[in-house]
Amino acid sequence: MDRRVVVICGPTASGKTALGVALAKALDGEVVSADSMQVYRGMDIGTAKPTVEEMDGVPHHMLDVADPAEDFSVARYVDLAAPIVEDILARGKRPLIVGGTGLYIDNLLAGRSFPPFSGKIRQELTDRVRTEGLDKLYAELGRVDPGRQKELSPNDEKRIVRALEIFYETDKPMSVWSAESQGQPPRFEAVRIGLNFQARVDLWARIDARVDQMLEQGLADEAGRLLESGVPPTATAMQAIGYKELAAALLGHEPLETAADMVKLRTRQYAKRQLSWFRRYDETFWIRWEKEPNFSHALGISTAFLKECGL
Repeated sequence: MDRRVVVICGPTASGKTALGVALAKALDGEVVSADSMQVYRGMDIGTAKPTVEEMDGVPHHMLDVADPAEDFSVARYVDLAAPIVEDILARGKRPLIVGGTGLYIDNLLAGRSFPPFSGKIRQELTDRVRTEGLDKLYAELGRVDPGRQKELSPNDEKRIVRALEIFYETDKPMSVWSAESQGQPPRFEAVRIGLNFQARVDLWARIDARVDQMLEQGLADEAGRLLESGVPPTATAMQAIGYKELAAALLGHEPLETAADMVKLRTRQYAKRQLSWFRRYDETFWIRWEKEPNFSHALGISTAFLKECGL
């Protein structure tokens, strides 16, 4: 069975959703979202989640699969998304992995195994950070998993806690889990299409315009509804760009205008990190827009490229 999937990646606001739908129609495919925040229910505006109209009849998977109050992870994403991709392939259709979360895409393609997780000692470790200090847990990680400790900043509380959690729950260091997983053959073969702009200033302008549109559509109200429903400001979902800043404004920590400017700045910073991640793959077929996306042209050159790849 042909196990190739099409990956459409790139920075935020680069047009991935629209091209994904167009290519899915051309390839008789289905879209599997690879966006770490579109997995959450009730977070539609700030994540630019595709509407029913934008989906245009193309099945979309991995949207609205988690509650905003829960701590969703890459391991959970792979557990849910991999069987979906397998099912699409088994039905003779083409999976299109569309999104900007490179970590999710890479782990889904690689088929890496993840250590079991119960969450039993996470709160205990988090409490220890508050009472003993993060530096002490960082030193502890150096004793039980020096390989992982070297990969982390001493200030990366989330990953330090996670690495210790894995060790104490499985009696195996996270570095060993990672090494074993990297020895596995990839689960899916990817044909990659990347989207970007020829001039960075045009991407920045598109990001700023998108943030303005989100605010007009009611992003502040959406963030407020999440807080009112009991989602704590510290939840993973509320750390998403847009929600974190608007929540701070709603809680009186900063003016709304300041929050809006911070959303634009942090989105641009995030776009830079996304581009750094995706540029690591030399085999990516890049489409670089001039000023604005031209989807009819992109569809033509994309289908020609995929035909050359035998798709």
